[in-house]
Amino acid sequence: MKALLCFLILLPLHIIAQEQPSSEMFWAQLKEHCGKAYEGEIIAGAVAGDGFTGEKLVMHVRFCDKNDIRIPFFVGENKSRTWVLHLNEDKIISLKHDHRHPDGSEEDLTQYGGTSSNVGLANLQMFPADAHTASILPAASTNIWWFTIDETSFTYNLRRVGSDRLFSVKFDLTKTIETPSAPWGTVD
Repeated sequence: MKALLCFLILLPLHIIAQEQPSSEMFWAQLKEHCGKAYEGEIIAGAVAGDGFTGEKLVMHVRFCDKNDIRIPFFVGENKSRTWVLHLNEDKIISLKHDHRHPDGSEEDLTQYGGTSSNVGLANLQMFPADAHTASILPAASTNIWWFTIDETSFTYNLRRVGSDRLFSVKFDLTKTIETPSAPWGTVD
């Protein structure tokens, strides 16, 4: 016992301490932007008439607490979309898309998304479509959404496996913009 105790005392602290899961490192990076808004641009998947092309794209890391982050995503004057991230007890992150009408009521197609299958990486989290998504949007049952983050940018991405569908928006984290008003369904 005495030999084991002496061995443990001599071990460097980084060997004894358990490293923070990648999902928590991602979470912490995102929370650094709480309260800030950023403008973005489509970097893949722009299609004329898609409702996104030519519009001002804004993300606002509006709400952050220990286990939930809400990020409204505005497309021009449309304030219907909010990305809702939840850090589960097992340190796995889930993503839901909260879609609202101007009066704040939920759209028919809302609360779709997925849950990471593991802790991901500190700068990348992936969310394959869940059963709820497949039931309300069968065409989206093969969707994979993912976010990336680093010191200069944040991206929102969507790939529909088995198709050419790819959509990516990149937000410049080096330049904050004026904080927008609340998304539909949220009171300031």
